[in-house]
Amino acid sequence: QVQLVESGGGLVQPGGSLRLSCAASGSIGRIDTMGWYRQAPGQQRELVTRISSAGITNYADSVKGRFTIFRDNAKNTVDLQMNSLKPEDTAVYYCNAKIAGPGTFWSNDYWGQGTQVTVSS
Repeated sequence: QVQLVESGGGLVQPGGSLRLSCAASGSIGRIDTMGWYRQAPGQQRELVTRISSAGITNYADSVKGRFTIFRDNAKNTVDLQMNSLKPEDTAVYYCNAKIAGPGTFWSNDYWGQGTQVTVSS
């Protein structure tokens, strides 16, 4: 079994900062891409950012220059530092990881439980 456990999130004023953390645990052989998605009410889940095991990153245009993803391969963690937050960043944020079990080549998608981020004055 594999679990992704998120922490962080909450209420912040526009222009403020928050940091989300996600830790993977369980039967892990290899972790490929790790990332963060978000889903606002009435909207589809969208990619915010992701990072490969080699440290290559992708960001949604809407967060470039404001959000930064960090990954610690030794600890199987991925963090999302969010600065200059805007009301439109309000959403439930989900951690995602593509994980292969020990001795397994193919990876599967795993998701965290989601954490609410609300940007409001």
